[in-house]
Amino acid sequence: MKTTYRLALAEKPSVAQSIAAVLEATDRKDGFFIGNGWIVSWCCGHLVELAAPGAYGEEYKRWNRAALPILPETWKYAASEGKKKQLDILRSLMSRADVTAVVNACDAGREGELIFRLVYNYCKCKKPVQRLWISSLEDVAIREGFAGLRPGADYDSLYRAALCRARADWLVGINATRLFSCLYGSTLNVGRVQSPTLALLVQREAAIAAFTSEPFYTPHIDCGVFAASGERLPDREAAESVLAACDGRSASVLSVEKAEKTAAPPKLFDLTSLQREANRLLGFTARQTLDYAQSLYEKKLLTYPRTDSRYLTEGMAAGLEKLVNLAAMRLPFIKVPLSVNAGAVIDGKRVTDHHAIIPTANAGKSDLAALPSGEREVLNMVIARLVCATAPAHTFEAVTAIMECGGHRFTAKGRTVLVDGWKAIDAAFRAGLKNKPDADEDGEEDSALPDLTEGRAFPSVTASVREGKTKPPARFTEGTLLRAMETAGAEDFPGDAERKGLGTPATRAGVIEKLIKGGFAVRLKKQLVPTEKGTGLIAILPEDIKSPLLTADWEQKLKLVENNALSDADFMAGIAALTKGLVAANTAPPAEYASLFAAPPKGSVIGKCPRCGADVTEEAKGFFCSGRACKFALWKDSRFWAAKGKKLDKKTAAALLSEGRVSFSDLKSEKTGKTYAATVVLTDADGKTEFKLEFDNNGRKIA
Repeated sequence: MKTTYRLALAEKPSVAQSIAAVLEATDRKDGFFIGNGWIVSWCCGHLVELAAPGAYGEEYKRWNRAALPILPETWKYAASEGKKKQLDILRSLMSRADVTAVVNACDAGREGELIFRLVYNYCKCKKPVQRLWISSLEDVAIREGFAGLRPGADYDSLYRAALCRARADWLVGINATRLFSCLYGSTLNVGRVQSPTLALLVQREAAIAAFTSEPFYTPHIDCGVFAASGERLPDREAAESVLAACDGRSASVLSVEKAEKTAAPPKLFDLTSLQREANRLLGFTARQTLDYAQSLYEKKLLTYPRTDSRYLTEGMAAGLEKLVNLAAMRLPFIKVPLSVNAGAVIDGKRVTDHHAIIPTANAGKSDLAALPSGEREVLNMVIARLVCATAPAHTFEAVTAIMECGGHRFTAKGRTVLVDGWKAIDAAFRAGLKNKPDADEDGEEDSALPDLTEGRAFPSVTASVREGKTKPPARFTEGTLLRAMETAGAEDFPGDAERKGLGTPATRAGVIEKLIKGGFAVRLKKQLVPTEKGTGLIAILPEDIKSPLLTADWEQKLKLVENNALSDADFMAGIAALTKGLVAANTAPPAEYASLFAAPPKGSVIGKCPRCGADVTEEAKGFFCSGRACKFALWKDSRFWAAKGKKLDKKTAAALLSEGRVSFSDLKSEKTGKTYAATVVLTDADGKTEFKLEFDNNGRKIA
């Protein structure tokens, strides 16, 4: 009897390897695994993509405003650059006579569906399709998934929504980018998600620049065992008057209010909340966190990371206590078995394509010492969050006392912990972090007050006045920008979760990186700041392109396409109309913006200034910021580089500006003349540029 095979197509080689091991397809060939009635291969991400504009005609190969808008009647596709070999392998596998069916084992989501369908259609495959939909790469999850394969047609509407999103982004991105780049003579990348995100940065920077700090004065009285605060006053003389009336006088308790309160455990992580917390606690960028989480998923230590849910399904409740205790043993401060409140994290109605991010059982059984430090820190954070989320609530007694002194009122607040609950676990986890994080979002907690009763007097209190200043809005960090992207549009569509947010959990990190790579924003330590180019781009873009309302409207309509409530033809007709209107409305740059993007000064641009965000150009003696008021410079023959036997070249300077660090294996020792390995790190703070060396624990360079 002739052997037949089913072809399972995963999104990445590492995922294909995990699937092949479970299916016992153990014979490794060039580009696939085979055995036990299965062929398992992979896509390497997007193997097929929408063709470039030039594929639709010679007139579109050059950027020419007169050729706009570009509106393909029949869409064309092309093999992704550098991936033709794997695409040819898949075409060959799909056309094999002994392959009877194809299983879509790409990531279970909109983008995974698109990746598979584009390859399947490009290869002109007509064989039956089944769909694998799993949230973990553990062996048991893969087996259960293959035992419950669903017809590929069940996901046709998901594919149509994914295709609409890709084509719409192409139309607006290509046409708007070419339109404004041609009008202003500079490459200006415009995108449905990217532009509103940049607008958030620009608006915040404008609010900071427009802010005027105002002083304020707060009277305080020290009653010996506790202190109380008066009303904040804008006038120093008024505060001094309160001070004179109260200092050395007796204060009495007018009223005491006590209330038992509860702080519920935090929710489990979805991708955005994981990225925000990793940025705040660990200093990781959104891209780093996504990469670490994806790697942990592929190592079967974490569930699927690209999720927007923070709950688990009812079917996971039975095994949750065992999983929590198994994973918790990885935390050094957990010594005893834990009681688990599964009800706090179980709500299937609030789970979308995938449940919240949690560790797998493998994470509790495996030796994690060999993991890269970044992956280990992210995994420990997810474990700690699972333990906290299922722990008892934190309860406390909140006390508010109103004091009277010298005819003025003061307030003292305190709290007494009744049950530590999840906060004890959270505090222990934070105490073990190498770098202590910024203050918790909730602020500092009040300390306990003494037992106060109405009418109790405190003689001869000490009064004082504390001066402060109002603060401008804070610049965005990646964590706070992710939050702003997640909630953008909420004011315009209150209560409608589907019509708010910029991008998806899976795409937001990439959007931030594109802004930085394109020179529209820079990282200044933990802060994200728009550059002159970024600020200028937002100034010239029409409101509908830079407003979150556009992407909110798209996402709502894409959801309708996914639910078969809107045809893809109707959706795309709306995008085409938007594109035509955009081109028609922007025929020439307004006079005040005509020279906004003038060519940079002489000298090739090698990167962005970490101090002001302007271009850094190469000159004879070094690399200098093109900003008129900025003095940032990297000198080619500085003492630091000369002492290490090096001269700062263009490649090294560019890497220092983009990554902040460069690794060497041949730095020269001034004392011995021998070479050694180390990483050179660039720092720029308070107008001073410095280099420092970093080594790993074994004296080797840090990658």
